[in-house]
Amino acid sequence: MTIINEQEIAAKQQGDESNIVLSVNGVSKKFCRDLKRSLMYGVQDITSELLGLREKSDKLREKEFWALNNVSFELRRGEALGLVGKNGSGKSTLLRIIAGLIKPDSGCVEINGRVAPLIALGAGFNPILTGRENIYANMAILGLSKKEIDERLDEVIEFAEIGDAIDAPVQTYSSGMAARLGFASAIHTNPDILLVDEVLAVGDMKFRTKCYRKLAKLRKQGTSLILVSHDSNTVLGVCDSAIYLSNGKVVIADKTHKVMSRYEEDLFEFYSIASLGALFIPEKSADNTSGIDISYLCFKDEQGNIIEMPTSSLNSNFCVGVNVHSRFENVGLEVLIHDTFKENKRILRLSSFSDNKSFNLVPGQHELKIKMPYLCLRPGLYTMKVYVSLSSFFIFDAVEAYKFKVIESINMTECYFYQPRDWLHTYSD
Repeated sequence: MTIINEQEIAAKQQGDESNIVLSVNGVSKKFCRDLKRSLMYGVQDITSELLGLREKSDKLREKEFWALNNVSFELRRGEALGLVGKNGSGKSTLLRIIAGLIKPDSGCVEINGRVAPLIALGAGFNPILTGRENIYANMAILGLSKKEIDERLDEVIEFAEIGDAIDAPVQTYSSGMAARLGFASAIHTNPDILLVDEVLAVGDMKFRTKCYRKLAKLRKQGTSLILVSHDSNTVLGVCDSAIYLSNGKVVIADKTHKVMSRYEEDLFEFYSIASLGALFIPEKSADNTSGIDISYLCFKDEQGNIIEMPTSSLNSNFCVGVNVHSRFENVGLEVLIHDTFKENKRILRLSSFSDNKSFNLVPGQHELKIKMPYLCLRPGLYTMKVYVSLSSFFIFDAVEAYKFKVIESINMTECYFYQPRDWLHTYSD
């Protein structure tokens, strides 16, 4: 057991405090939805502030709303923090307050170091100036001297990869070229805090990969990062922790995979509610059957009990109940699984025909089962298409949209699927 005296505790606390590069304390910001009323409020506020009469108020005036409401967090040196939430949740407003572009109505932001906002890259460029001239202007705004810019100019130009266009007016650039130049200028200021708002999608895959490598290098050197993105995999891959904002309020602030799980659950809440348990299908009339009808779809455990949500990496059985009206041979089952979080992209196809397996069915009720020793799907929400057929040309019955949710038993951050594995060690003398 290690004994730590009061002086050591105080020194440790002081060290932790010195590592804090950003402290956001109870920050709130309100806006007005009506333009004329917003201008009127602005004139009133400026006049009151000049006269020293303006007071901080937690009350909304007519047609005002909270873009941010009492947001607090700390960012330490070298940390990466993700900001997620639906459009209009307050993410960009928070970045603009941290960058000093707008003032909060209440609360305060304490910054220890240089901030480089990568927000709307290239938006501040002068279109009639060349790329080279805009580098000087942009980096000077971010706090560098001419000598410092001279020393880094070649690195910025090389990183941006826009070739001879560097000496052409920016108004001749494509939006992607301007964004590249803006990104290159900002990251070469060696900032203490980088604010990145949906800008890592600029350029092709090769350039994006280079951006990620540069961000990783900056973090090793002590640069902290706040990243706003709607791409779950980007946030999971880059950030240690995250904050989920909704209507200007903090819903959850925790490790990234926990925050993203909560965010995705809320984003597709209607799916998760509709998918719990089994899907039972009403019996068809004699005039409306092709000989085999699907009666239910569900997941079951090894004891045959219906489970509401299967668990990634664990044993699971997907069961299809069918009513058979005549004798049929070589009946097959096929399922197509689509990931709701990836624009409903198909990620898995299972076919008994592909596995050289078919069923001979007599009249009555049957259950066709796909036994999965390990469910490979990562936690998330999915849609499944189910077909019972003789071949791809003759389908008895189908369900086009069975929705279900997979939960996690282990942390699967940055994983696309579960891989069963054992960790072994051998030693030879």
